Amino acid sequence: MPRVRELEVFRVVLPYGRRPESLMVRLTDYGGMTGWGEVVDPDAKTWAAMEEGLSRALIGVDWEHPDELGVVPGGSASDMACWDLWARMRGVPLAHALGGNRTYLTATVRIAAERDLDSLVARVNRHVCAGYTHVTLDVHPGWDIEPLRAVRQAYPALGIGVDAHGAYTDVGALEALDGYTLSAIERPFTGPAGFADHADLQERVAAPVLLEVPSVAGLCEAIAAGAGRALLLRPAAMGSLREVRQAHDHAVAAGWEISCAGGQGGGLARAATVAAASLPGCGLPCDVAEPPRSAQIVTPPVGASGGVVAVPLTQPGLGHNVDESRVRRLAKESYAA
Repeated sequence: MPRVRELEVFRVVLPYGRRPESLMVRLTDYGGMTGWGEVVDPDAKTWAAMEEGLSRALIGVDWEHPDELGVVPGGSASDMACWDLWARMRGVPLAHALGGNRTYLTATVRIAAERDLDSLVARVNRHVCAGYTHVTLDVHPGWDIEPLRAVRQAYPALGIGVDAHGAYTDVGALEALDGYTLSAIERPFTGPAGFADHADLQERVAAPVLLEVPSVAGLCEAIAAGAGRALLLRPAAMGSLREVRQAHDHAVAAGWEISCAGGQGGGLARAATVAAASLPGCGLPCDVAEPPRSAQIVTPPVGASGGVVAVPLTQPGLGHNVDESRVRRLAKESYAA
């Protein structure tokens, strides 16, 4: 039975890009076993909530399974640390603890809009040569049909999805993309657009409309509305891995496909994404291409090799070792209880 003896929380500034922040949680039980969790770009209130209530919720509390703890201050980071600790104590990989059965995942790589078509095709070529069999192209009005046509003509057998980042208001403009054998049309509408627009688009196109829905209740509404046929599942955006499994089960029961994606962070959140993506319904290519390997605080780093992501099954828990000394060097703030 897990019983947390002490905990530490670190506010870490990561050394890449715009220097994103992560909150990392380290739990230690009475036997010296540790579990880690991470939330990327946390809400401003998360740190205060953890300082105020995390030790009261976890230290000295007996529990048999992470699901028993309910909502824990710190959300997905605290929940992830509990799952990591629980799985390590039992000597099982997190992927198996969640019910996953995959040993490897097909990865996609996201391709941002380029300055011209030649640059776009050259960039896609680099990833194809590196072993990727699927790419996700960013599109927006004015940059959609021509780049998609150029990539499809250059690589007739390549798996291609498009991510609209909510840039469209016209269903017809997106319908025109469907002739290029897409694996998914991701996040077509945001703002005032509701599930009715998504349902209208899904009726018109053969490709599954891929929705990012950050709650189980929202997913159930989307399914009832016929708003798509695929779920973009971000474990870090949900409060717990229990909710991740529930969302997976609802999507599978509705016949929806699933693609898993994770926050950038230092590698811990990505490791949880890989574990979730090993669930049987997660058949669409997953997105774990970032962060840079050199910026991660876990070994081995989380990422794709030859377009494939190995699910770590030889070590318990998240399946990666944490460089604690690096976490402490990168932390701009921390507290212990």
